[in-house]
Amino acid sequence: MNKEIYDIAIIGCGPAGLSAAINASIRRKSIVLLGGELCTPKLQKSPLVSNYLGLPEIDGRTLRDKFLRHTRSLDIPILQEKVESVDRSEGDIFSLQTKESEYQARTIIITTGVTVAELVEGEREFIGKGVSYCATCDGPLFAGQQVAVLAFTNEGIEDANFLADICSKVYFISGGGLVPNGLKEVVEVIENQKVEAITGNEFVSEIKIGDRALAVNGVFIYRETYMPAQLISRLNLTDNHINVDRLFQTNVKGVFAAGDCTGKPYQLAKAVGEGQVAALSAVQYLDH
Repeated sequence: MNKEIYDIAIIGCGPAGLSAAINASIRRKSIVLLGGELCTPKLQKSPLVSNYLGLPEIDGRTLRDKFLRHTRSLDIPILQEKVESVDRSEGDIFSLQTKESEYQARTIIITTGVTVAELVEGEREFIGKGVSYCATCDGPLFAGQQVAVLAFTNEGIEDANFLADICSKVYFISGGGLVPNGLKEVVEVIENQKVEAITGNEFVSEIKIGDRALAVNGVFIYRETYMPAQLISRLNLTDNHINVDRLFQTNVKGVFAAGDCTGKPYQLAKAVGEGQVAALSAVQYLDH
């Protein structure tokens, strides 16, 4: 665990996250910037950006490189670690858990980009009641029980193998054409089947796949994008976007959000501007 308590933790290193990091750094706040292996992949793939003020007809890769150079010029490191969950201690300090470490901060800015468009039926209702997105965090709670892993990324394969060592039964449901290479033999693979629903009473008891109903106590889901409630379950959402006010404060004290995760329009200039406002609002929050 990293023992430093940062002023601001920024989750996501797209345009909104980089903008927030630069503005918070200029205001002399200590920050930790946590992002994926490739920051701003959507921007990098764009052959032409024609509506970014002052830089007409620039390609996305060049603009992305300018963003990253600006960030690095201020000695802001980008830690390539995915945040699995966020908790708050009694002292109003947030703890951010990744597979590699744990970080602490006084405020958080969420800049995770566009989130999942379509959820599995029952997914949102059972978050924290059997639905999880992190086997490292929650797997031990299901020791000796039956679980299912719905995976669209290779991370799901790794965690399915981890769960196989502690659970009585692991079903692996391959999503989005993911090839389930490297799974332990005890894991039962289900391919080319759509997950219809996650059901139960107070807690998960079943997952429906095609014409099958599997009795499980837990469902672990792995996607490329975050679901906002995956990080902080108390966030107020509309259509799976984070609700914010004019200062980009969420309903959770000390938590801000900016960029595509706050809703349409999904535009570069909007993300950069929101990242700046969110950072300045977090600074003001800390100073008061």
